Amino acid sequence: MTASLEQLRRCHFAVDLGAARTRVYVKGAGLVVDQPSAAAVNTRTGALIAVGEFAEKMTGRTPHYIRVVRPVSGGTVVDIEMAQRMLRHLIGDKIRRQLRRKPFLRAAACTPHDADPLAQRAAIETLVGLGSRRVELVDTLIAAAVGCGLPVERPEATMIMVCGAAATQVAVLSLGSIVTAERIPVGGEAVDHAIVQHLRHEHELMLPSQSVRPLQLALSGNGLTPQGPASTEIHGRDVATGLARSVQVDTAAVRDAIETPLTAVLDGIGRVLRECPPDLVADLADRGIMMVGGSALLPGFDQMLRQATGMPVHIAERPDICAAQGLGAMLEGKIEPLTLDPLGA
Repeated sequence: MTASLEQLRRCHFAVDLGAARTRVYVKGAGLVVDQPSAAAVNTRTGALIAVGEFAEKMTGRTPHYIRVVRPVSGGTVVDIEMAQRMLRHLIGDKIRRQLRRKPFLRAAACTPHDADPLAQRAAIETLVGLGSRRVELVDTLIAAAVGCGLPVERPEATMIMVCGAAATQVAVLSLGSIVTAERIPVGGEAVDHAIVQHLRHEHELMLPSQSVRPLQLALSGNGLTPQGPASTEIHGRDVATGLARSVQVDTAAVRDAIETPLTAVLDGIGRVLRECPPDLVADLADRGIMMVGGSALLPGFDQMLRQATGMPVHIAERPDICAAQGLGAMLEGKIEPLTLDPLGA
């Protein structure tokens, strides 16, 4: 991180391309885009109909010739051309004109931990297509840690957990670098899928894709703990008849369904701690885990981690935009590298 801070200060804008949402930070202007990573395309003409929030609302409600696509999957760009078209529309003509005036346009982008060269190349190609002459890649874990105010440049252990839509990344940071890290292929989408499958098998109810998140929020602030509500009413479609139907769902059973995929996250945290040096683990016993990412807001998830690990668990103030804020802080030069006192001074 220290070696690339100078290069990041020269960048003009930064992009956090996530599986669920895309965020763009422009130097001097702040966070200008925070929209879902979705685009609606007319399959007959290839024309782009909508992007962002509007395209997200069209999911599952379109005629056969309109398709809602997601050009980013698991933090990796899977459709470079569509990602470029989506970003152009999200950024808008006014900001694009401002960026094009830069004589040597530089960009920064977040990449998941241990992203393979193909994934890194896809991120670079996406931003090059927007006119960037040079693209700097930053590990999502470091960007998120900087964005939520963790002292990553100090010789102290800080543990961060980035809860994304497609994957969860856990890492211990010290001296501006990653000491140990683990990427677990379980995220918010796996939790949504577990809820949908539970309702289908237990209640023969098909849930609309738009109502999975409201169901999680209906479990209240203590969603994954026994203090939550006993039951909640869910509207959906009957699997057998295809008619609309409402059922009273036992939230304890939903909690059990949610906890199953989250067990993999707990296993990943255990592996990271086992590989971490003992001195750093001693630091973590006091500081605990910082949760960032959109799925960190899953009701009761922090309490579940607290009970399983015995460590303090904190949720960042704005967990969903921490990575973009961290990139912005690096672009604006707000992060200073650790300076060592010369020997004998």
